[in-house]
Amino acid sequence: MMNRQVRLVSRPSGIATADNFMLSEVAIKPLDDGQILVKNAFLSVDPAMRGWIADAPNYSEQVALGSVMRAVATGYVVESRHPAFQPGDAVLGWFGWQNYAVVGTAAVLRKISETELSLSLGLLGYSGATAYLALTTIGQPLAGETVVVSTAAGSVGSAAGQIAHILGCRTIGLTGGPAKVEACRTDFGYDHALDYQASDWTADLADLCVDGVNVYFDNTCGTISDVVNRHLALRARVIVCGTAAIDRWDPWPEGPRRERQLLVRRARMEDFVIFDHEEKVEAAIDQLRIWHRAGTLRSREDIVDGIEACPDAIAAVYRGENIGKRLIRLK
Repeated sequence: MMNRQVRLVSRPSGIATADNFMLSEVAIKPLDDGQILVKNAFLSVDPAMRGWIADAPNYSEQVALGSVMRAVATGYVVESRHPAFQPGDAVLGWFGWQNYAVVGTAAVLRKISETELSLSLGLLGYSGATAYLALTTIGQPLAGETVVVSTAAGSVGSAAGQIAHILGCRTIGLTGGPAKVEACRTDFGYDHALDYQASDWTADLADLCVDGVNVYFDNTCGTISDVVNRHLALRARVIVCGTAAIDRWDPWPEGPRRERQLLVRRARMEDFVIFDHEEKVEAAIDQLRIWHRAGTLRSREDIVDGIEACPDAIAAVYRGENIGKRLIRLK
């Protein structure tokens, strides 16, 4: 059997492009004791992947040049030399951008329901858990407070806005383009949605936030966050979850100083990385599943087909092409 893989061949200077990857085909090796062979069904595409391959310090170990691109994926066990796994089991794990993965059980995150093959990479996976845990542990929103979310139509942002709404908050989503604004309003239930590409969005945000922003779920940083931070309420909480608006870190980007605003408003700014909270992920997903089955928490998946879509996938996310969770479906 042959396996098609996507390998990292060079490090990007900014946002990764297709040129940083190559498709290769290799024979699948026989299994050793304790290993399983997984046929991938869905591959995850995440903004965080940019940091995993960049030539800059990151919270995660760099993906080595020449190796298969690191990624969470779901699929089916087709062969097993481990007693805990049987052919046909649906599994979630660090299987990488490839059609098949030969892995030890340390790479498996958990067995999953066959009905959650795609959801386990989005709403019922790290994306949803990030939204829930970052919002509840750092944001700690109270009913009636105003919560602003950037990249509000993305996989994390769309969940964060809905969770804030479930908790009784007033929600404002910031996103790019009319289609995403409409999705924020109709699919994700934001009370207000603003297009940060429009010339009047800063004035509209000021009108909506006369009493201040209590929680800012920041997936962008950059100039968008510079605007939001002017409107922080007393004792506001800012969650730093992503830096999508910064295309490179060399030279180091300099911008407006926030310290005075944080001091005057007695606000708190704290980062969130899901891998620091692994012990809480399963319980978070259990809660998200309850809301999803009740119809109060919706998921939108943006699926493209074929492993050939992988090399350009990170760039496509940073171009803003997806609404909801971007996935690659394999046949």
